[in-house]
Amino acid sequence: MSEATASMATALSGYELLADPQLNKGTAFSEAERDAFHLHGLLPPHVSTLDEQISRALQSLRQFETDLERYAFLRELQDINETLFYATLVGNLEELLPIVYTPTVGAGCQQFSRLYHKPRGLFLSIPHQSRLDQILAQPRFDGVEAIVVTDGERILGLGDQGAGGMGIPIGKLALYSGCGGLHPATTLPILLDVGTDNAECLADPLYVGWRHERVRGQEYDDFIEAFVSAVIRRWPRVLLQWEDFAKNNATRLLERYRDRLCTFNDDIQGTAAVATGTLLAAVNVTGVPLAEQRVAVFGAGSAGCGIAGLIRAAMCDAGLSESEAAARFFMVDRDGLLVEGMDGLAPFQAPFVQARQAVAGWTLGRPDRIELLDVVRNARPTVLIGASGQTGAFSEPVVRAMAQYNDRPVIFPLSNPTSRAEATPADIEVWTDGRALVGVGSPFPPLMRNGARFKVDQTNNSYIFPGVGLGVLAVGASRVTDGMFMAAAKALADASPARDNPLHNLLPPVSALPEVAAKVALAVAMQAHREGAAPNVPIDQIQQRLRAKIWTPRYAPLTTKGT
Repeated sequence: MSEATASMATALSGYELLADPQLNKGTAFSEAERDAFHLHGLLPPHVSTLDEQISRALQSLRQFETDLERYAFLRELQDINETLFYATLVGNLEELLPIVYTPTVGAGCQQFSRLYHKPRGLFLSIPHQSRLDQILAQPRFDGVEAIVVTDGERILGLGDQGAGGMGIPIGKLALYSGCGGLHPATTLPILLDVGTDNAECLADPLYVGWRHERVRGQEYDDFIEAFVSAVIRRWPRVLLQWEDFAKNNATRLLERYRDRLCTFNDDIQGTAAVATGTLLAAVNVTGVPLAEQRVAVFGAGSAGCGIAGLIRAAMCDAGLSESEAAARFFMVDRDGLLVEGMDGLAPFQAPFVQARQAVAGWTLGRPDRIELLDVVRNARPTVLIGASGQTGAFSEPVVRAMAQYNDRPVIFPLSNPTSRAEATPADIEVWTDGRALVGVGSPFPPLMRNGARFKVDQTNNSYIFPGVGLGVLAVGASRVTDGMFMAAAKALADASPARDNPLHNLLPPVSALPEVAAKVALAVAMQAHREGAAPNVPIDQIQQRLRAKIWTPRYAPLTTKGT
């Protein structure tokens, strides 16, 4: 599948061929193919090149007034002609990634029921739990190697979107193919429809999901177990990515299943890797060793604690003990700083709880809780990371305090979409006199520094998960481990333009995502080999396997089956 010139055989012809997005070439079918597949008259007579089709698609796209309209256009293009969609995406990542992915995909999820036209992926609902094996058995899915699955409960920072959450697996897998090079035919988006508690969805007469309040407890767990078991029976070596599950389910499902199949949670592990990689790049600029960093994380859910966990592991690699490293983290949630003895602490939060003795002498704004500003003024963190989904949580006093105590404060408001960011880069720039190293989860306009435009680093999982998927699948890794995500983070840091010039960006440009994915994939594959997770792949074959796995969106010659 990786060779663009390799021919493909099909028994389809006429309208059936044109209706298959994986085989359709539209006006690019050659004269010989039009003869062989009875396409004359069904297409305009001009035979187009792929480049001509890309130009036509871009002209149409740019005529729309809103990004949501552009999103709908690209989704339709993907459902009509996948090769054209991916060729257009890969050649214009800077322009199109914010439309296909965050932030516009958030609006796409909110409007999913109104935009829905053609089936893509699978909607697996609790009423059909007994039919999972039958549904997954469809021959079209024989070649599936990578699945992204969500239950739609915690879509970006937008909350419960029910069946509309399907937009996220579709968008994630678009990046797996567009940036990581996985052939679209090997990918499958899945929405686990367990109902929704979104009143607007339930009251909407156009809502396409199961009209039922969200199922929880044992019935929910039984459905997840049935799903995972069915997936393992159908595809024993598949890569399964959990996406946008609520914090009460995200960590426990990952822990439950991570040793039963090749799986990871991108919100926990992918977010952690990109944040850690960007911080490692920032350390080269600030000159403050990693072991001396103090990290405040606003949003102590599964994503925030995942970030803290991987950075803590990197600190241990740098020489600290686990307890020494953990003490350098200040996790702030809805009830303030996490300290020992608080009610309602989740197990995954426990490693980062501060001792009450450590904060006993702090000066506080109010006596009953320790707010983020209190943490910055008393703990004087060098790094401030947002994973809360709370717009404006990094207020002017908080950011100015970070700048007061640090020559080069590191500030990462990572929440998506753009409307949920803890602060805007423009505000951070003003409040820190241009001294902050900023990373954001969604794209923002460039800043002006020294009279020139400076792109804001998009500290987004798109720098990590496409390469992780490519590396894991290329060597047939049996498991996805924390060590692989550490390897991915370090590979990202090694690709930092700031390594050569501290005035440059911490991360490569979005246009370089395919190159970044290749570097991350190599690091992940090598780590899998070191850990014994890919025992049947000699180390000298890894590069070859990676190259063979990468699909390039170009039209393959079609032949009729039997010729």
